[in-house]
Amino acid sequence: MASIQTLLLNWYDKNARVLPWRSDPTPYKVWVSEIMLQQTRVETVLPYFERFLARFPDLTSLAAAELEEVLRLWEGLGYYSRARNLHKAARKIVDELDGKIPDSADALRKLPGIGEYTAAAIASIAFGEAAAAIDGNIRRVYARILGQTQPIGTRQFEKEIFDYARSLLPPGRAGDFTQALMDLGATICLPQNPLCERCPLAFHCTARKQGNQNDLPVVPKKAPLPHYDVAVAAILWQDRVLLCRRDPDGVLAGLWEFPGGKLKPTDPSPEAGLARVLQAKTNLTGSDWKITGKIGCFPHAYTHFKITVHAWRAELIRQPEDELAPNLRWVPLADLSSFPMGKVARLISQKIFS
Repeated sequence: MASIQTLLLNWYDKNARVLPWRSDPTPYKVWVSEIMLQQTRVETVLPYFERFLARFPDLTSLAAAELEEVLRLWEGLGYYSRARNLHKAARKIVDELDGKIPDSADALRKLPGIGEYTAAAIASIAFGEAAAAIDGNIRRVYARILGQTQPIGTRQFEKEIFDYARSLLPPGRAGDFTQALMDLGATICLPQNPLCERCPLAFHCTARKQGNQNDLPVVPKKAPLPHYDVAVAAILWQDRVLLCRRDPDGVLAGLWEFPGGKLKPTDPSPEAGLARVLQAKTNLTGSDWKITGKIGCFPHAYTHFKITVHAWRAELIRQPEDELAPNLRWVPLADLSSFPMGKVARLISQKIFS
C-alpha cells in the first residue's frame, strides 16, 4: 500500500483548489493569505485578497499606507487585529529587515501577528522549509487517522498530533503536503459526515475503520457566550453625523462607530440608557439632542460574547460649548464610507435614512 505522503500528494496534484496565492506563491502573497485565512473561510477571503492585492501589490506599498486605509480595505473581514499586525509587520520588515520577509518559521514568529501555525505555513509554502503547520482542518484529519480520542487542546492530543505531523513531512514538498491536508480537511474530511468514500487516506484512517469518524476529534464543550444590549445614536447636525473612534486596543480597535455603550438592567428604558451612555461618551446632555426615530436592532456575535445593538436616529438641538474629545468627530454624511467601521456600525450607517 502506498504511503500517506504519496497518496495525499497524488490526490492534491489532481484536485488542488485553484487559489490566487497558489498560482503565484510569492512570500508576500502567501503571508497576506495566511493572515486573512486565520479563523476565516477561503470563500470569504477570496474577494478581500483580490482587493487588498490590487491596492497593496507588494510589501513596500503596504508599509507606506496609513493604517486607516488598511482597515477600510479589511472592513467586513473581521478580527481587525490581523490587519493592524499585518501593517505593523510590514513596516517592521521594511525598516529593520531590508524589506525581506524572513524565510524561516523561527524568524517569522518574531513578527507581529504571526504565531506557531502561521509561521510554519508561510515557511513551508513560500520557502519550502520542512515545518509542520497544524490548523483546525489538519488537526481533524490527523485525529481521525490516529483515532485520537483525547479532547482537542489537551497536552496529549497536541503532542501526538504535532509529533505525527512532523514525522510525515515529505522532503522537498512540505508546502504542498501542508496545502493538501488543508484541502482534504476543507473538502473531504468534513467536521460532520465526512466523504470517506472519496478520501485518498481512507485505508490509513483509524476512525473510519472504527466507524467513529463523526465523533472525532473530541471538542470540549464551551460555556454559553454572555449577551449584552448596547444603545447607540446617529446624531445628525446639519449634513454631518457624530462618530466615535474606538480605543487603540481591544475589540474593533481603532475603528469608527456611532457613540453609545452597554445598557444596564437598572436603566428604566432603552432610551434612558441611551441618554446615560451618550453623556458618558460625548458629554452631550439630554437637552442637547433629541431622538427622531429608531434605526433598528442589530444582533452580532464576537468570539467571546454576543451583543444586540439598539440604534436610534437623533438630531442635535444645540451645539455644546466644550470642544469635542480627540476620539470624536463630526463627519460629513457623504464621507461616511471612507471611515473604517465594524459590521454593525456599517449597517447602521447604511440605514440612517431608510
